[in-house]
Amino acid sequence: MAANVMEGVVQAFEIIKEEEIAAPIEIVFETILEQMGPLNSTPEKPMPMVLEAWPGGRWYRDLGNNTGHFWGTVQAIKSPSLIEISGPLFMSNPAANNLQYRLTEENGVTRMRFVHRSMGWIGEYERNVDTGWSHFIERIRAAAVARARK
Repeated sequence: MAANVMEGVVQAFEIIKEEEIAAPIEIVFETILEQMGPLNSTPEKPMPMVLEAWPGGRWYRDLGNNTGHFWGTVQAIKSPSLIEISGPLFMSNPAANNLQYRLTEENGVTRMRFVHRSMGWIGEYERNVDTGWSHFIERIRAAAVARARK
């Protein structure tokens, strides 16, 4: 069988979002971990995940009976200011991704800088993730602000 050589199929994208959240940095960091883990969801449905919050920890969806989806590895974590994940994420094609959540606080307001960088064989569906990340960040904001008010 001959190899099928394809040129120009490697793409890349970068999504950067900077948000201010009216909550202390510790609360925002804890909320990110919860929203990435057991409280994760898409706009359509709940999608609980497991996040092992230590360097080298896995981020994956456990479907039971030794089935699921591996999304990434914790590349760096520095509570409460940074979590970085590298891995395939939701892509079932040859692609590499890096997610970063960087937090700083000033006067009780946390500034969150979210970056998603991807490169590889990226289909049209995978390139249209901005809406999903906006939804995810809004969930983080709402949950952190609610926690801070308690």
